[in-house]
Amino acid sequence: MKIGIVVFPGTWSESDTFYATKDILGFNTEYIWHKDQKLHGIDLVVLPGGFSYGDYLLTGAIASFSPIIEQVIEFANKGGPVIGICNGFQILCESKLLPGILIKNKKLSFVCEWSNLKVNNKSIFSSEYQNNEIIKIPISHGEGNYQADKSIINELESENRIIFRYSSESGQINDSYNPNGSINNIAGIINKEGNVLGMMPHPEKASEKLIGGDDGLGIFKSVLKKVLND
Repeated sequence: MKIGIVVFPGTWSESDTFYATKDILGFNTEYIWHKDQKLHGIDLVVLPGGFSYGDYLLTGAIASFSPIIEQVIEFANKGGPVIGICNGFQILCESKLLPGILIKNKKLSFVCEWSNLKVNNKSIFSSEYQNNEIIKIPISHGEGNYQADKSIINELESENRIIFRYSSESGQINDSYNPNGSINNIAGIINKEGNVLGMMPHPEKASEKLIGGDDGLGIFKSVLKKVLND
């Protein structure tokens, strides 16, 4: 599997993503500069975390107009898998590949901590996990509060498109275990077609037990299974 990691001015988690996918998992991985016009033989596109364009105007807004995004949209529309992590999730929402918006955390403070996530494994990004499994993946954001109008939330719920929710270690889902105020404790969603994932937690930062845990690797392994089976 060949992975392309898109880099914007202000991206800061590309090297962690490269390390997780290339050095730990052994996938063929390369960086893609935001001004590039083509995705060459890529099987998975990753929009990593960071502060693209300094988060000016609105997080992810300027990046959504970068030349590479047109290629990412075309890739996704053809069924190619795309993962947007943190700022990447914000970019996917701004480019309309995913519905909704990410706004400032409810307490208006930056949050950097390990989070528990309850997994819905009915997606190409989560099939390596057990359904309702609780995994630990860190978050690091100031604007991770996912919001959308009622009709979109109802659609996400009814179509089983909420893949990760913030929870307790035992799987409880309520405001006590919601670090940013996201509606329905949403931490990650997929598009209607199921090939685009946006998530605020950082799976690339949960890639080795040495640094606290390797639960994040299951996301990349799940996509590998999908690519190999196609």
